[in-house]
Amino acid sequence: MTRATTTAAYVFSADPSRIDAGRVHHLLSEHAYWAAGRPREVQDAAISGSRNYGVYDAATGDQVAYARVVTDGATFAWLCDVIVDPDARGQGVGVQLVEGVVADLEPLRLKRVLLVTEDAHELYSKVGFRRLEDPERWMVRPGVL
Repeated sequence: MTRATTTAAYVFSADPSRIDAGRVHHLLSEHAYWAAGRPREVQDAAISGSRNYGVYDAATGDQVAYARVVTDGATFAWLCDVIVDPDARGQGVGVQLVEGVVADLEPLRLKRVLLVTEDAHELYSKVGFRRLEDPERWMVRPGVL
């Protein structure tokens, strides 16, 4: 199912055919501390294996924000690679993006949706995210990247 929400200036879409992979790679590799220098082929593979979302300029159709979700579609999801074009920040685009993602995932009735953020706690709390209650239970196995 494809969901879209619109404000005066921007349109959210869950339609994967609208994703501009080149633009997404540029935004992430140039403007995201967690993805700096990520190779295009790695980003394309990540897009391929994920649910993808965008926010687009209503006048031009240009993509101004991106997020993806890695999920089994039944119990768990990880929201990641959330990025807003620096020129579109401060206009509610990030909130619109995350609200759209959450709305798209709601019919799945997932037990939990997780994310990691260094500096956007306030944005995510606006749409219902909160800090882990038992972070000491979680573990990570670092990868090769």
